[in-house]
Amino acid sequence: MPTYSVYGFTLVSDWRLPCPGGADSGPAIVRLKKGPAALFRQARSTGIYTPNQPRLYAYARLKEGGTFLSWPGLFEFIISPDGRVILGHPHSDAPAEAFNTYLLGQVLSFSLLRQGTEHYHATAVVVDGGAVCFLGNCGYGKSTLAAGFLGAGYRLLTDDILVFKQDEQDLYAYPGPPRIKLFPAITRSTLGDKYSGTPMDKFTTKQIIALSASQVYSKAAPVRAIYILNLPADGERTAKPVIRRLSARRALLKLIQGTFNARVMEPERLRNQFLTSQEISSRVAVKGLWYPRTLRGLRAAREAILMDLSR
Repeated sequence: MPTYSVYGFTLVSDWRLPCPGGADSGPAIVRLKKGPAALFRQARSTGIYTPNQPRLYAYARLKEGGTFLSWPGLFEFIISPDGRVILGHPHSDAPAEAFNTYLLGQVLSFSLLRQGTEHYHATAVVVDGGAVCFLGNCGYGKSTLAAGFLGAGYRLLTDDILVFKQDEQDLYAYPGPPRIKLFPAITRSTLGDKYSGTPMDKFTTKQIIALSASQVYSKAAPVRAIYILNLPADGERTAKPVIRRLSARRALLKLIQGTFNARVMEPERLRNQFLTSQEISSRVAVKGLWYPRTLRGLRAAREAILMDLSR
């Protein structure tokens, strides 16, 4: 079976994935398999659905401890209790790009958490060999800011999910799939007219932009800084980019808020979420970033970040 590497994990997959081939040095292995339709029908009918369901997909816990996820009309997934097996069932009209995007995003997130790996809602680029990370919620402009760096010749490390690992000396950020998700207007203004993407799904006009090998960084990079993006409305009231170092307490809170996947709330996950964020905030500079949400403001934000890093 084909073997891939993403986020520092090794994936063995029944599907072709837009990820580098070959096993990663990390010990974790996730097996991606095609599941029978009957199994998904059973999961659909017997799953324990939580209150406050997400708007775009269904989430349920299975009696034996696994997880059931469904995007109606597109695809369904079952994650094993230990997170090491993901069964997938794409519907006949589901675009392959959308299937891969959700599989390597929201779905794999449940697998990572089941294996005790906390991860963050972040995008990262590489500057002078180090990872520069942008953390923020949906709509805060993480991918847009990264596209501004891509347009200036810098390389993307990951988009949307960021996994950190540490050794005795450094904190490292690990590469994700070689693609970025952007709205068409942002793609044209940052990367140019020659780039066209594949529609992500019917729920958004965002497109999946496949990147070339020269545009991505395919190995772990030591973290130089983490920038917390603030609400666009706050940035629109800012005449020029503002970068401020956050206090240890505020940095910890922002990191906890910026973890990926708000559906898993078991005590062990919350404990790991806190401890991981505490360790990261103690080892790397965490800063707030405010900037005007215009094309000129995007360029100014990039230059302000580069100037901040040079200090």
